[in-house]
Amino acid sequence: MKTLSIAKVEQILKHTQDEEDPILMDLKADRRKGIQTLLRRWYKQKEQEKKDWEHYQSMSTYEKQARQMGYHFIVGIDEVGRGPLAGPVVSAAVILPENHYIFGLNDSKKLTANKRNQLYQQIMDHAISVGIGMISSEEIDQLNIFQATKKSMLAALQNLQVKPDFLLIDAIQLESIYPELPIVKGDMYSVSIAAASIVAKVTRDQLMTKYHSRYPEYGFQEHKGYGTKKHLEALKQFGPCPIHRTSFEPIKSLLKERVQKGG
Repeated sequence: MKTLSIAKVEQILKHTQDEEDPILMDLKADRRKGIQTLLRRWYKQKEQEKKDWEHYQSMSTYEKQARQMGYHFIVGIDEVGRGPLAGPVVSAAVILPENHYIFGLNDSKKLTANKRNQLYQQIMDHAISVGIGMISSEEIDQLNIFQATKKSMLAALQNLQVKPDFLLIDAIQLESIYPELPIVKGDMYSVSIAAASIVAKVTRDQLMTKYHSRYPEYGFQEHKGYGTKKHLEALKQFGPCPIHRTSFEPIKSLLKERVQKGG
């Protein structure tokens, strides 16, 4: 093989997938430091891709078991937004196609916002069906957060365009009309639940960013309604807005104090 520039080799390696490719043997014989650096980087990337694939397969265990039992449309269900002081609780229900690999769909809580957004688009593009369920802060105050979470999950289930036949749920027993399996920390152990977690998170984040334009003094775009220092300081200064959860502390005590002071 004629001597190639390091830039040319970098381009070749970007399109090389097979570890048995003869080009790799030729490059191993090239003693240039830059070439060896590229090779080490290529092998390290392939090793990581192999680990990601194996992890994805391990996260597909529950889905495979359900299919072995004769189920075809296995849906993963997860929620986001139990803990915030403001905004809705949002659930997503996702049916992924069998044997479809979404690269990088691992533990959803470890993802960067950018990676989460990329995966969200892949899920929306390739999922058999996606359903969203959303319960407002007002209804959370009426029901309590646990019941509101269950209601949002059931709403997500009802909003699927394809009828599921088996449910994998993150830690909650829905007692629906379908066979179901609650899994503690389900987004770590099921690709379907991980996908639902990403869809719910991105959907809620987008909504809280819209609320930021309506109520900019609270900084919803940054903290998405969670009780950060900035959020708590804004609550003390401005009091709660219409999307705050009045049954949650410290909002509940803050409102009580204002009533007692007559303001």
